[in-house]
Amino acid sequence: MNTPLLPLIHGASLPGIGLGTYPMTDDDAPAAVRSAIEVGYRLIDTAHGYHNETGVGLGIRDAIAGGVAREELFITTKFNKDSHFVAGVATAWETSCRRLGLDYLDLMLIHWPCPMVGRYVEAWEGLIALLAAGKVRAIGVSNFLPAHLDRIVAATGVAPDVNQIKFSPYALQGPSVAANRALGTITEAYSPIKPATQLTEPAVLAAAKAHGVTPAQTVLRWVTQHGIVPIPKSSNPARQAENLAIFNFTLTAAEMASLDALDRGTEFITDSNNFGH
Repeated sequence: MNTPLLPLIHGASLPGIGLGTYPMTDDDAPAAVRSAIEVGYRLIDTAHGYHNETGVGLGIRDAIAGGVAREELFITTKFNKDSHFVAGVATAWETSCRRLGLDYLDLMLIHWPCPMVGRYVEAWEGLIALLAAGKVRAIGVSNFLPAHLDRIVAATGVAPDVNQIKFSPYALQGPSVAANRALGTITEAYSPIKPATQLTEPAVLAAAKAHGVTPAQTVLRWVTQHGIVPIPKSSNPARQAENLAIFNFTLTAAEMASLDALDRGTEFITDSNNFGH
């Protein structure tokens, strides 16, 4: 079954599942990204802070050389707090494009709001300028809490296409997901199947058995049925294919509720006020 596409605020369409690349290195990313694209991934996620954009870019360009059209791919990267000003965002874009070997980005995100720096509105203004110049197809944020979203929208009148946050059965993040949805912003879920103890929960095992799928596929399907885009990391081609094959079954309402009930509140949510990027 083909991966569904989700419409974004500014006109692009986001694939319904993607490949996360942290903590791949420049050495192992090329083969992993190439294999992911070969098995059908079209959304690839990286960041300045992952220190692997060069390797990710090699994998992307190798896949393009093998016959995949650049226009089919949706390439995302993120920039750090040292670029939280308009000119800094422009420089971050140039740096990422050079490392990736691309002439435009599909999606660029502010990696963290870094309230202690207090310049994420300026960073957002920089992304708006890139969007207006046609250098990116979509713009967004990562690890933004509702208050951070409120501030950038109040300052600019522009809502993000995407807010990438930690989301999993252990971390439902109800307020953040609701805030994203109210703006028309798509939620992306990083590390959706971590910690791995989620995969041994009786509710997950029962649903996996009922549908003849793996626990990881069960959790990823649960994410997508919430209208959220998971970006699991895997370097193994067989596991990549397995993670992608989640759209040919549907969890029941009872199964969805049983996984929702695993929520552990803030235990598995990183404090976005303290992260260094």
